[in-house]
Amino acid sequence: MSGDLNIPAAPAIEGAVHLHSGKVRDLYRMTEGPYAGRLLMVASDRISAYDFVLDSTIPDKGAILTRMSLWWFDQLADLVPHHIVSTDVPAAVAGRAVYCEELAMYPVECVARGYLTGSGLLDYAATGEVCGIALPAGLQDGSRLPAPIFTPASKAEVGDHDENVSYDAVVAEVGAETAGALRELTLAIYSRADQIARERGIILADTKFEFGRRTGGADGAVSELVLGDEVLTPDSSRYWPADQWRPGQAQPSYDKQIVRNWLTSTDSGWDKASGARPPALPQNVIDHTRARYVEAYEILTGEKF
Repeated sequence: MSGDLNIPAAPAIEGAVHLHSGKVRDLYRMTEGPYAGRLLMVASDRISAYDFVLDSTIPDKGAILTRMSLWWFDQLADLVPHHIVSTDVPAAVAGRAVYCEELAMYPVECVARGYLTGSGLLDYAATGEVCGIALPAGLQDGSRLPAPIFTPASKAEVGDHDENVSYDAVVAEVGAETAGALRELTLAIYSRADQIARERGIILADTKFEFGRRTGGADGAVSELVLGDEVLTPDSSRYWPADQWRPGQAQPSYDKQIVRNWLTSTDSGWDKASGARPPALPQNVIDHTRARYVEAYEILTGEKF
């Protein structure tokens, strides 16, 4: 693994067995009650940066991510089914957890990009391509692409980096028919979400989705693709204020870039290359980060948090 994740122990939940903890979410399987056999996905207030789960947390982050995902699942319901079963969860995790289906997940991060930045920019600078897709010369950080592109990544172990891969690699992993369906659905969802965000004055630069499949019938035949995990949150997407978009520079964003910027500033006293754990965040950075998450939620949904 790339960093000392130091993920806190997941809290015990009555009638549930803990299965897994990631950087942000804790996953359980219910063993009792009306949702026995279902998964319980809990979004914590943890925040990660540079392959570390930080000692500091962002208050209400888990609730914001959960509510934003639920809102987006509703906006996309006519495009793709989702894995949510119920929000009637145990009181201890109310507001930041959902019951969901257990899917057979595809081992692919389905990334859609409408703008060039992040790892896509690094690939483009080196090769003129992103995931094997040739792009026009002269693009800059933040440039809008001629059309959105599907730039998949391999799913890494917790603590490691996802790695951009070609479409051919996805075909080799899941087959040509499924790869085509994943690409088509990823771009359709991005197009819908981009339009909705743009109407609210926000640019959706890029985002990633995770899909699984339901199985059914005596032979376990594969049925439809289902959208799982979180969707279109500031943790899985780059959102930029449209009125501040300036290609050729880093864009202000509605995500944890505030945390990254502080950690790599002289104020933190932390050396990214040292291998040492990052320091605790100062209160003003915590407050500013929370405010950006809340702002993104309220602008996109039109609801007060």
